Amino acid sequence: MATLFPLFADLHDRPVLVVGGGAVAERKVQALREAGARIHLQAPTLTPALQALADAGRLGWEPGTFRAGALDGVWLVIAATDDADTNRAVADAASRRRVLANVVDDAALSSFHVPAVVQRGELQIAVSSGGGAPMVARHLRRQLETWLDESWGALTALLARERRRIRARFPEPGARRRFFEQLLAGPLPRLLRQRQPEQAERLLADALAAPVSRPAGAVVLVGAGPGDPGLLTLNGLRALNEADVILHDRLVSDAVLQLARRDALRIEVGKSAQGHSVRQESIHALMLEHARAGRRVVRLKGGDPFVFGRGGEELEFLRAHDITYEVVPGITAAVACAAYAGIPLTHRDHAQSVRLVTAHCRDSLDTLDWAALARGRQTLAFYMGVAGLETVQARLSAEGCPASTPFALIENGSRAEQRVITGHLDRLAETARHHQVSSPALLVLGEVAGLADTLHWFGPAPLAAPPRSDHPAAATLPHAA
Repeated sequence: MATLFPLFADLHDRPVLVVGGGAVAERKVQALREAGARIHLQAPTLTPALQALADAGRLGWEPGTFRAGALDGVWLVIAATDDADTNRAVADAASRRRVLANVVDDAALSSFHVPAVVQRGELQIAVSSGGGAPMVARHLRRQLETWLDESWGALTALLARERRRIRARFPEPGARRRFFEQLLAGPLPRLLRQRQPEQAERLLADALAAPVSRPAGAVVLVGAGPGDPGLLTLNGLRALNEADVILHDRLVSDAVLQLARRDALRIEVGKSAQGHSVRQESIHALMLEHARAGRRVVRLKGGDPFVFGRGGEELEFLRAHDITYEVVPGITAAVACAAYAGIPLTHRDHAQSVRLVTAHCRDSLDTLDWAALARGRQTLAFYMGVAGLETVQARLSAEGCPASTPFALIENGSRAEQRVITGHLDRLAETARHHQVSSPALLVLGEVAGLADTLHWFGPAPLAAPPRSDHPAAATLPHAA
């Protein structure tokens, strides 16, 4: 089913056709009357309530079956009959005339859907399942009904009355948004809940009369986690909703970015071993430019900004240029990806320590203490290591790490497309090539990695290493050549 475009239609004094005269049509007519539409009915008979409205001249009624010419000049049509042929005829005729049509309880025939609505005065919240699961929308509406009290209507009406004054006082959108955020986080909503509208109006007037200071820019380093938006912290979500500018890494998932303010300026500043990369100096310059312009900047990083994220370098730069900053930690890939693969990084029987290692390039690999990494009873988590797996395998083997040491490669950890590939150290690079492992992928090496085969809980079961080329059965497999 196609994604629907949400909108609120102004139907005041505009003609709308309703085909049908039963109980369902009666409910649709009530909603349309509240919107001020000029309603015309086509139906052989009407319910008593609809008949009374027709007799009083509050809606038009054409007795009889559906006539396609009745669609001429209407803005939209609702088919609310229990006859499938009639409903299809309405939908077909509306489509030919490019008139939006809703066929009650038939999403396939509808070109628009009527959502479940929570209304508090002029404030309306519409919930839609795209017509596919209306009971889910209704269930959510009931939950919203319990959360939103009537003061929300009063709040909406107050701010609507003062809209011109607010826009005149704060013509710049960013300053206006910050004014609203401070206002709504203060006592104004409470005063309206307590039925004190005069005090609420005075508070708003005082806020509009207060001197306006130039906003101070700031930068927040936010860890986005490995991809699952549910792993973003509450502080991270708050920062994304307050940001004017978001400088995000290439590996930050679309699902996380969708949680940010829609009108924030988004700039990808990712680094990649292949293809386009943004130099760290350019990232520094962007942070400085936007913060000095008074904007709130979120530097959004995959995982945690202080674990192989160059967050320390960025704070040093901001401090040197007297820019206010804040850090919101994220769940680093080693913790999250291992957990989503069913791998405990520490285990009383297998590993009493964890080492986080970057294998981003040959320079970083050459500086590692391979003898220490080859010791037993520990877990190794290699970040950004897809290109260096052959080196990792060779160096650990040379330092005496057993060939039977289990590994797990976690590709797209925590995301819908997560894959886990398991095996043993002596076939690490071969297995990665066979399964065409690509970035982002995390390598977990150590006895705990062997638990992935039995403790996995997220996504498909782990994939195994391919049969050895000298295995009797391998000759029948295409990849064994």
